[in-house]
Amino acid sequence: MESLEANDQSWLEAQAQVWRFIFAFADSMAIKCAVELRIADIIHSHGVPITLSQIASCIDSPSPATPCLSRIMRLLVRRKIFTTDDPSDVGEALYGLTSASRWLLHDSEWSLAPMFLFQNHPWSTAPWHCLSKCVKEGGFAFNKAHDCDIWEFASKNPEFNRMLNNGMACTASIVTRGIITGYKDEFHSMGSLVDLGGGTGAMLAEIVKSYPHIKAINFDLPHVVATAPPYDAVEHVGGDMFECIPSADAIIMKWIMHDWRDEECVKILKNCKRAIPEKTGKIIIVDFVLKADGNDVFDDAGLAFDMTMIAHSSGGKERTEPEWKKILEESGFPRFRVIKIPALPSIIEAFPL
Repeated sequence: MESLEANDQSWLEAQAQVWRFIFAFADSMAIKCAVELRIADIIHSHGVPITLSQIASCIDSPSPATPCLSRIMRLLVRRKIFTTDDPSDVGEALYGLTSASRWLLHDSEWSLAPMFLFQNHPWSTAPWHCLSKCVKEGGFAFNKAHDCDIWEFASKNPEFNRMLNNGMACTASIVTRGIITGYKDEFHSMGSLVDLGGGTGAMLAEIVKSYPHIKAINFDLPHVVATAPPYDAVEHVGGDMFECIPSADAIIMKWIMHDWRDEECVKILKNCKRAIPEKTGKIIIVDFVLKADGNDVFDDAGLAFDMTMIAHSSGGKERTEPEWKKILEESGFPRFRVIKIPALPSIIEAFPL
C-alpha cells in the first residue's frame, strides 16, 4: 500500500468509491425528505417545472428553510430524481419531475412512496445495524434490534403496522400489473386458482377482473381473511398453509417463499402438490431469481432484497435458480421454468410432472 503513488488514478478512484459507500445513506435520506415534504406532488400539481420559492410556498410549514431545501434539491438533481432548467425571468432555477420522481408521487396509482417511507424509517433501519451480530452469533437481525420479530412488532405498534401495510400494498399493485401483463397467456387455460397467502385478496381480484372465467380462492390465515373486503368472483378461505391448501388447477404465491427457510418451503410446496391435479396442475411462484453477476434491470434490487430478508425476516431469503431447483425437486416439482415479467420479481412456474 505504501508503494502506491498518492496521485495514482486507480487508487484515487478506489478511495472515491469508498467515500461514496460511506455516504450512500445520504441519497436515501434526501429522497425520504422529498417524499415526506411531497415535493414531487407539489411540482406535479403545477403541471410545469417550478421555482424553489414556489415549492417552498406549498410545503406544510409557516417558514420553510429554503437554503436547506436548495441544497437537498441540488443533490437530488444530481441523482436525477428531479431536473433543473435554465433560470426563469426572475433568476430562479426551475425544478421538474423525472421518470424516477414520478414513482414518488403519493396519490399516483404507481407510487413507491409508502415503501420508501417504510424501509427508511428508523424502526426499519435499526436491524441493519445488527448484520455483523448475525454473522457472529446467528439469530435474526430484527429480533436483535427490537426483541421480537417483525410481525409481533407490528402487532404492538400501530404506526409501524400502518407503514408496513401501506408499503406492501403499493408494491403489490405494481407487481400484480406485471403478473397480469407478463403471464397473460397462461391464465386463459386455468379453470381455478388459489392465491396462497393472498392477504385481503387484492391481487386475485385484479386477476379475475381480467380473466372472469377463473374460479378464485383467496387463502390466508383466518384473522387475515376476516378483514378482507368482498370481491366479485373471489372466495375468501381461512386456514394454515402448513396444514392443508384448497384444491385448484393452479396455485399462485407472491413473495411467500422468500419469507421461509428451505425446509419450511418444502412443507408448503408439498401441500401445494397435494392440492393440484397431478397431470395438469402447476404452481406459480412470484419471487426473485437472484443472479449475483447479472446485469438485468432489477438484479441489483434483488441482491438488496436479499439483505433486507436478513434484516427483517426470521430466516427467509431470496434464491438463485439452483436454489429454487433444489427445493422444487425435494417437493416433487422436477420441472420448472423462469418467466421474466415487467416487475421487480420473476415468475417460477413449476409442474409435478
